[in-house]
This record gives sequence, C-alpha cells and structure tokens, in this order.
Amino acid sequence: MKPILFALATLTAGMALTTPAQADLALATAKNCMACHAAEKKLVGPSYKDIAAKYSGQADAVDKLSAKVLKGGAGVWGPVPMPANTQVTPDESKKLVAWVLGQK
Repeated sequence: MKPILFALATLTAGMALTTPAQADLALATAKNCMACHAAEKKLVGPSYKDIAAKYSGQADAVDKLSAKVLKGGAGVWGPVPMPANTQVTPDESKKLVAWVLGQK
C-alpha cells in the first residue's frame, strides 16, 4: 500500500509542476500567439526564448510587455509590427508575459 501512495504522491507533485506551463502554452495557443511566435525559433516575431533573454532582469518587463501585447508595438525586433491583441484581457496578458519571461 505504501508504494502505491508514494507513487501517487510523486505523480501528483510532478503534475503540479508541469500544469502551469502547459496551461500557459494552452492560453498562448488559444489567443493565437503561436501564429507569430514559437518557443525557440523566430517566426514572424521573435522566439519566446529570445524575448526572455532580452528582458531578463528588467523590473518593469511584465508591465511593459503586457501593454505591448494589448496595444501592439513596432521597432524593437525589426520592421514587422506586432498588432494589438484585442482578444486578450489585461490579466491574460500578464499571465502570458510572465510565462514568456520564464522561458530559458
């Protein structure tokens, strides 16, 4: 009985550690972010890994990038502008940006 409980506890702990990342990937997919961005390679926009590296250690990164997700922006990564994402709420934007900044 104890090995079964240990296995169940280990499985549950592992799921707890991976679920938020999967949930944020699901949100990024649902909000159409993945049409222009990928985790490790440039598509239309920069990779999430490159974004995380560029803004690493910047205290205002979440607020700055959340505003860019909501309102759009241009010029930081080249000539292709990022459109405003009206389908994303401010809370979703902060959640997505925090997830992106966690990509290493």
